[in-house]
Amino acid sequence: MTAVRSRIPRSHSRPTTRTAPPQQHLPKMSTLPVLPKKPLPPGRPREWYEAHNRRLKAMRIAIALLDTGVHTAAQARNRTIRTTAHRIGVHPPSLTTCRLVRSLLP
Repeated sequence: MTAVRSRIPRSHSRPTTRTAPPQQHLPKMSTLPVLPKKPLPPGRPREWYEAHNRRLKAMRIAIALLDTGVHTAAQARNRTIRTTAHRIGVHPPSLTTCRLVRSLLP
């Protein structure tokens, strides 16, 4: 009697060595499409620019939190917000920015 050959080519067969377990760190999230930046209006007080940039940062973080499954302000602790900011490549937010992120979540 002849041996029966497998119909699966060798290139598609299972590897004989075990692969390493998946890494336990969180991968960076995919970036959103980059929109062209427009210059901010000149002549405003410095506090206006700081508040404007803080709102933009908080909005980016809030969107990323919603994408990861954090849907309420109670779920968004400071540590969760800062971890998400790190994952999307944003500088660590201050306590004020963390409060603003929570106010943006439903």
